Amino acid sequence: IGQRKGINVGSPRPLYVLDIDAGSHRVTVGDDDDLWRANLRVDRVIWGKDGPPAGKRDVMVKIRHSHEAAPASMHPEEDGRVRIRFRQPQRAITPGQAAVFYDGDTVLGGGWIMRTCEPRNTKPQVELIAS
Repeated sequence: IGQRKGINVGSPRPLYVLDIDAGSHRVTVGDDDDLWRANLRVDRVIWGKDGPPAGKRDVMVKIRHSHEAAPASMHPEEDGRVRIRFRQPQRAITPGQAAVFYDGDTVLGGGWIMRTCEPRNTKPQVELIAS
């Protein structure tokens, strides 16, 4: 998600990978604006020594190694997953990448980003189908 190079599609503007569906051989591409999202869900969460919080909690969240932690609210769900809502949309939230929750320098827990991010806008995007 977020890749620009190697798309090999003629376009008057830069295109970025927005979604990959390997099962149907589809890659969805669009503008940089389409990469920004504020919500995600995290699965297979592993908690630190204090375990999961009892309810909503303000935290800092990293969505990849090189990402600077950003302020968000964390909402543990009954199924063991966690919903994250960033205060400001983040670029290229990628399913399969790790999300780690922090309180200052303390790691509270982390897990794997799921495919439940909603696009920031609803303008049409382009789907490429590989044969």
